Amino acid sequence: MNYAEIKHCDIANGVGVRTTLFVSGCRLHCPDCFNEVAWDFSAGKPFDDAVADAIIESLEPGYISGLSVLGGEPMEPENQQGLVGFLERVRDRFDRRGPGAKTIWMYSGHTWEQLAPGGAWNLGDVTDRILDTLDVLVDGPFIKAEHDITLRFRGSRNQRLIDVPATLESGAGIVEWVDDPVFSTHSLED
Repeated sequence: MNYAEIKHCDIANGVGVRTTLFVSGCRLHCPDCFNEVAWDFSAGKPFDDAVADAIIESLEPGYISGLSVLGGEPMEPENQQGLVGFLERVRDRFDRRGPGAKTIWMYSGHTWEQLAPGGAWNLGDVTDRILDTLDVLVDGPFIKAEHDITLRFRGSRNQRLIDVPATLESGAGIVEWVDDPVFSTHSLED
């Protein structure tokens, strides 16, 4: 797996200050994609142990809220294989709650229904292991006609922010991530 970019101190792709990994490779090719340069699987540099170690080290400071993974498309089969062990390392190192907790967010052009167990893009154990590490999945392709600059952490209205642990636990459907009401734009829509 290659990566196109790593951003430190990113505030656009999840809550708080984050380290953001942009993986290379995407077959979706959404029209007006903001990161078309990352469609090529060979773009960027190899994602190796040294890069993984450096990202984990970048998550150590208390002011870093977590890791965000974008693309390209993180859930392409090749990228799932390259990410699963790394995401498990991050999750093993940083708890979801308590002192030193960090969250893991992932952005995918595939929907929850496609990625969940039994879905067309679920590769079985690898996909399930990735989903187990995530706190929030921002799902669905960017759709220009649904573009809305008032949305937090997503580009188009069709994209959902999914609370992955709650959704997996419920077994009854998607549980959406609840934004901080101070920052929510829902009152502007009502």
